[in-house]
Amino acid sequence: MNSAVFAALRRYPDRVAFSWDGGSRTYCETADVIGRFQAVLSARGCARGQVIGLLGGNRADVWCAGAAAGGLGMATTWLHPLGANADRLYQLEDSGASMLIVDEQRFPDQGGELAAACAERGVDVLSIGPSDFAPDLATLARRHGPAPVVDLARPDDLSNIGYTGGTTGTPKGVERSHAANAAVTGAVLAGFELPPVPRFLAAAPISHVGGSKVVPTLIRGGKVHLVTGFSPEATLDAIERHRLNCTLLVPSMIYALLDSPALRRADLSSLELVLYGASPISPDRLGEGLDRLGPVFSQMFGQTECYPISLLRRDEHRMDEPGLLASCGFPLPGVSVSIRGDDGAEVPDGEPGELCVRGGPVMDRYWKRPDLTAAALASGWLHTGDVARRDERGYLYIVDRMKDMVISGGFNVYPREVEDVLAAHLAVSAAAVYGVPDARWGEAVTAAVVLRPGAVAGEAELIAHVRERKGPVLTPKSVRIVDALPLTAVGKVDKRRLRDGAAG
Repeated sequence: MNSAVFAALRRYPDRVAFSWDGGSRTYCETADVIGRFQAVLSARGCARGQVIGLLGGNRADVWCAGAAAGGLGMATTWLHPLGANADRLYQLEDSGASMLIVDEQRFPDQGGELAAACAERGVDVLSIGPSDFAPDLATLARRHGPAPVVDLARPDDLSNIGYTGGTTGTPKGVERSHAANAAVTGAVLAGFELPPVPRFLAAAPISHVGGSKVVPTLIRGGKVHLVTGFSPEATLDAIERHRLNCTLLVPSMIYALLDSPALRRADLSSLELVLYGASPISPDRLGEGLDRLGPVFSQMFGQTECYPISLLRRDEHRMDEPGLLASCGFPLPGVSVSIRGDDGAEVPDGEPGELCVRGGPVMDRYWKRPDLTAAALASGWLHTGDVARRDERGYLYIVDRMKDMVISGGFNVYPREVEDVLAAHLAVSAAAVYGVPDARWGEAVTAAVVLRPGAVAGEAELIAHVRERKGPVLTPKSVRIVDALPLTAVGKVDKRRLRDGAAG
């Protein structure tokens, strides 16, 4: 996939590739930066087959550093900008990274701490921007002078090591080859309904799923507008001022937009597509979004081990068929799906089972974990750990994560079903449901709820709301009103922290 994006940089030399508040960079200028970065990295001993860690915000130089490393045949491992240094250091050690590049502008203090730890381990460190802890890659690149962009990577070479969110234990490294990443980009271009010339707002971190739309945008000759950090007001302002036509948001971002008074004043007439995913969305809140923003929503579904898996297109977000809003759509071209029971056999349509997938976007293996790889890829299928069902038309519905299921009083309770009911209450902005140990029930169904600004609702009212609609088994034994739900570094609700807090 390096060759495709490098060709795009040559094809559209005068177009704007990246913009941000206060600046922009053309395709030609982007290629120039990548070539210079490659020359600097090569001079410092970087070579094909090595692993390089990157920690940065949504900045053009950060993306260019990753592209430069990929063209040299190196594998990248992106450290999460919202993570903790202990987790980042674990990732660097586990991946065997020989170099770390840090965005000094975004991480002046944490970058220095990481650089000191890397020095003890013999890991070379560069900064993007002048710093007191490492040489500045950008300065070295300017001193070096122009250099041609090279692409030394082969399709089967390791392209990146992504790490799972760690919601159920120690994060696992997920290997992807350049061929697998090409399949991802092909699936996005073929199935994601991007505008012909995207003007993409990168609001989510480009180090993770937000970055999966950068290459498709550039291949089509579009522009990526970069913002660091999320606020609903800044997001709405960027769409209006720069006439952006597509973006990617996680559900918590969408809820914040819907709850913001600024939404009523914003001109979003340029917006054609809002991709969303990473965690389940409330169908009621999604319906609210359709009512207020129009038919712009498209749900993408996948996981670190296989992305993307399926898509619910814009025209399938229909208010006259609200049940479809709970679906994650149809599998994308190149992805096969099988829903299997505990015995490994396919279950009938309408019945829940484990979602298993295979195809080009599936990971190659877990990094240095042959035991987990063998279990996850048993019988040639990736076992996702998601409980899903398929209706008679072929639409997929994610019931829940297998590991999130609550067993209360001998009954299986899928938290998402309860979360959707709670989110339908007019006072509720977001909800998370989980199980806590209970002497009587084994596990007690428990909920944490965030109220909408200015709304009032008590525990008894919310419990009664669920009981009336779902009966006693699915009704939470307790409901906590919280200011915000804890999130993992990848934007998912951290139910382990909720469970630990309830137990404590």
